[in-house]
Amino acid sequence: MEILVATGKLAEETVRFSVVDNADVLVLDIEVAAFLTPHRLLSELKKQQKKYDVIFVPGLCSGDFSLVAEELGCKVYLGPKHAYDLSSVLRFVGEMEFSLEVPACELLTDVWRDIALETLAEIEKDAESIMTLGDVKLGGGSRMKVMAEVVDATGLGEAELSGRIASFIKKGADIIDLGASLTASPDDVRRAVRIAREVSTVPISIDTLEPELIRAALEEGVDLVLSLNSSNIDDVAGEVADAGVAAVVIPDAGNEFESLVANLDAARSAGINNIIADPVLDPIGHGITGSIVRYSRFHEEYPDVPVFFGVGNVTELIDADSVGVNATLCGIAADVGSCILFTPEFSEKTRGSISELNTAASMMILAKERGSSPKDLGIDLLRLKEKRRRPEFEVPEKHVMAQKFAGWTLDPLGPFRIGISTNDDGGVIVAQHEKATIVGRSARDVMDTIMRMDLISKVDHASYLGCELEKAEIALRLGRSYSQDDDI
Repeated sequence: MEILVATGKLAEETVRFSVVDNADVLVLDIEVAAFLTPHRLLSELKKQQKKYDVIFVPGLCSGDFSLVAEELGCKVYLGPKHAYDLSSVLRFVGEMEFSLEVPACELLTDVWRDIALETLAEIEKDAESIMTLGDVKLGGGSRMKVMAEVVDATGLGEAELSGRIASFIKKGADIIDLGASLTASPDDVRRAVRIAREVSTVPISIDTLEPELIRAALEEGVDLVLSLNSSNIDDVAGEVADAGVAAVVIPDAGNEFESLVANLDAARSAGINNIIADPVLDPIGHGITGSIVRYSRFHEEYPDVPVFFGVGNVTELIDADSVGVNATLCGIAADVGSCILFTPEFSEKTRGSISELNTAASMMILAKERGSSPKDLGIDLLRLKEKRRRPEFEVPEKHVMAQKFAGWTLDPLGPFRIGISTNDDGGVIVAQHEKATIVGRSARDVMDTIMRMDLISKVDHASYLGCELEKAEIALRLGRSYSQDDDI
């Protein structure tokens, strides 16, 4: 198949580097590749002796290149937005249909992601698990499941508890854990479990060591008890067994390996069949290395026992972005046979941990399926950093240094107050003016609306607003707070 890539002078070097010998390169007499027009391309191609099957034009071109395709009898597609992505695009020529409306890089992002999601669905469908909670598979070849704890669930009002559970499930929680406060009563537990049952269909666990609270949860049909050790096994293990409910078994104080094994044996002797072991992940600075060794030893000696991994023990106690921490811990969890990834998503710095762990768990199972490292999978957890860096400008010798302008005056049409409002769908930018309040998801949409409504009259005001709206959009994308005029 004969392939041609058309570009401009500025991008020539990058295009040739990316294409190598997988296609011919046509450099037109224009500086910026995105300014290529159908007429200019057709005129140049008519001079060529060689006939091509596929022609890629720059992904940012906006003309109607279907005319070129009709006249030359070949396929013309939008290439990627950035020349360095051409190598990835050319690999798929002949395998997929590209477009004249959507840049190839965006199509491939969707394709790679769709392939990844389809593969994940097939893996989960065919996986043989060690146990199940309702329809949720645990262990074996299934994906690690995310358990989201509703902290102090027994002390929340019905509306707040319902909303938090629904929010966690929407973020990707496979199991909801109801945290019982130190002052919770059996009636509080029953109420919390009933509310959880009303608003969700996912498995529900109760998080307490108190026997009377565990009994109350069992009466309401809870699916999982978290947790059992020597302090309560003699009191409630028989009732857990009679209810056919799964249980997470933990070591006693000190988290000794032998203590965990002894408690597991006691739980089995009481008749509990579905047991999940929690060797306990200690926080950084409090023995995390030793706890990981404990996990590794347990999985080596008891490979058929599913493992509970308390990611939140680490993420909540480190001032670092949760994305990378969650991804790394998820990889360790996969290595030690974990079936449940636990997170409370309690503090602001860990907001998003549920979806991060869900994605990380998917990445680990895909990597295992492909026999590769968790990269180039079609899904990722890259939020601030990037896999490939775009080409940068060289500063010319003759240039003007930018200087802050302090002589602005109030726009006669009035000022704007910019803010954001977040929700489970990401949230919106809010631009308040005395004549109207504009709400939108993107800075461009909000600014376009402001201009269309003639709510702005000064260039410096427009420049300022554009900067603030973009900051607000970035804050929404990163899950950060926003305050007008403050740095982000």
